[in-house]
Amino acid sequence: MTTLHDTGAPAPAPTPAPAGGPPDRRGSWIPTGAMIATRFMELRKRRGLMVALVVVTIGIPALFLVVRLVAHAIAPRSYGPAGGYDIYTALVAGVLYVFGFIVAATLGCTAGSVDLTDGMFRHLVVTGRSRLALYLARIPAGLAIIGSLVAMGFTIVCVVCVFAAPTAINYSGVNVPAGLSRTGFESWAADHAAVVLCELPGPAPATLACNGPNGGPGGVVGPGGPRGAIVKGPVGSIGSQPLTPAALRTLAVQNAAQDYPDYSRIFLYPSDSLMIRSGLWIELEAAIGFIVGLGLGSLLGQRTVAVILMIVLEIVLTPIFSRARIPHLSNLQRSVVGLATAHLEPAGLPLALGGGGDRAGPHVASLLLPESTTVAVCVIVAWLVGWTVLGAWRMMTRDA
Repeated sequence: MTTLHDTGAPAPAPTPAPAGGPPDRRGSWIPTGAMIATRFMELRKRRGLMVALVVVTIGIPALFLVVRLVAHAIAPRSYGPAGGYDIYTALVAGVLYVFGFIVAATLGCTAGSVDLTDGMFRHLVVTGRSRLALYLARIPAGLAIIGSLVAMGFTIVCVVCVFAAPTAINYSGVNVPAGLSRTGFESWAADHAAVVLCELPGPAPATLACNGPNGGPGGVVGPGGPRGAIVKGPVGSIGSQPLTPAALRTLAVQNAAQDYPDYSRIFLYPSDSLMIRSGLWIELEAAIGFIVGLGLGSLLGQRTVAVILMIVLEIVLTPIFSRARIPHLSNLQRSVVGLATAHLEPAGLPLALGGGGDRAGPHVASLLLPESTTVAVCVIVAWLVGWTVLGAWRMMTRDA
């Protein structure tokens, strides 16, 4: 027998979801692990981009170091060691810092515009996923790629610069033992008085005659002459003090005391603390480049113009705003993220993007527009948060 329901009877209630089933999180703004993995694979499968990133972050420093290793092995007298402190500082501040930012910005601009350029944005929207979650998922995915590549390139530089470092310090053309204390340096200078007085920086007696490279340890002073090596001749004097061997030793110790601050900043290879601080600084610069590039790429909706603007920021605007004193625009200059990261540069590295600075870095900050560490940190945080907000806002308001 068939039972007929009244027309006005209420419809049966929908079947509830089975207890214990996974909740529907498509509307959540927090990206899931699957979303992050998908963004990671999306970027990794762009072979041309990945090849360019590997070549720049790993290939360039590795090729440079391999060439130096081979050249030194073939002709050690013509080509110096492949590693060492000077090679390390040049590669970190001159190559990894600049190119790390550029490749990170390129990856970020690509991640921010790839859905539009590939025509996939509409398909992502109709899935019901939160647009904010789709945007935020790209940040850890991109940082995992660029962070690992920069770390590999930096590790290669550290390994070669430590294990292929020179065995003696070349200070003003003189091979000096490394790592001497002030007392040890002065003692070494007393034992090599002729070399110190003729070759190392510092005042030389007017009656000291030098002829040839690196002086002669057993030479005798003579009338005034060009610095280089002590030549034989009648004993001279400084005022009423004759230039006896004891007097030469005293003068050499005085010169060594003046030269020690410069000597103490020269190392055979970078210290562990310098390598750790430099690595974190390079990773910070790459993270800034990626996140700012991601926001700019999402805001503009295309990669080419965004990449060009990021290169102009790093290569053109940052060096100008960092070192030039522009009247009435100092606060605007301090808002540039490149100046902020330059103020966080570890002591012991030369000023990034050129401009000089001594090896240990105490005069590097004086070449930059003055800015406190607190202000520099606030500027970096403001750039990271600001460009993330702009990029996410543009993605959430863009028409599908």
